[in-house]
Amino acid sequence: MKLTHCQKKIKSVASPRKGIFLQRFFKTGKGQYGYGDKFLGITVPVIRQIAKEFMDLKLDDVVKLLKSIWHEERLLALIMLTMRYEQADRMGRVKIYKTYFSNLRFVNNWDLVDATTPNVVGRHMFEVLGLKKSRPLLTKLARSKILWERRIAVLATFYFLRQKHFAETLRLADLLLNDKEDLMHKAVGWMLREVGKRDEKVLKAFLKKRYAKMPRTMLRYSIEKFSKVLRQKYLSGLV
Repeated sequence: MKLTHCQKKIKSVASPRKGIFLQRFFKTGKGQYGYGDKFLGITVPVIRQIAKEFMDLKLDDVVKLLKSIWHEERLLALIMLTMRYEQADRMGRVKIYKTYFSNLRFVNNWDLVDATTPNVVGRHMFEVLGLKKSRPLLTKLARSKILWERRIAVLATFYFLRQKHFAETLRLADLLLNDKEDLMHKAVGWMLREVGKRDEKVLKAFLKKRYAKMPRTMLRYSIEKFSKVLRQKYLSGLV
């Protein structure tokens, strides 16, 4: 009954007009990265509010939402898992992490990854599993043929960066330097920029031997916080 009530709440705030816009925004056309995804047309703040309202939903029902054809229901489920992870004890966090990780195929668009991966997958790997166990898992994800799993690998290290641990982000950036997807160029460049915000010398040392062969988008994202003059030098190959 609680799940049904939650789904009715979701449908009641849907906007078909906004749903059409979101389907275009998230590239759901044939051959595009979000092909086949369906949108109800609900903003993220509203989804977060619904997540708070139904925080006591059974975990099995959260997983049912995560398997929904509707993008917003999957996002709602992932936000619920993220919020619950924050409040859970160690055993509860293990259960939530395993639930998240065993349902990665439903974390299948960039916003779903970005909004939840750092604070569930990344945090769990850093604080519970430890680097020794996390490293092979991150490598496996980074080498996946599935775009979203590769993005999950990179975004998981965002939590590592917040703890001033740069090595895994840089290691994965090397692995993904030749990735063919623009969404990965953006993700890797974004995480490299986050490295630079915390330690510019570390980022510059990484870029020194790599910037000339990096995809242009990745490079632009990574040097975004540099001065205009320095950015131009990197883009012109003069560093």
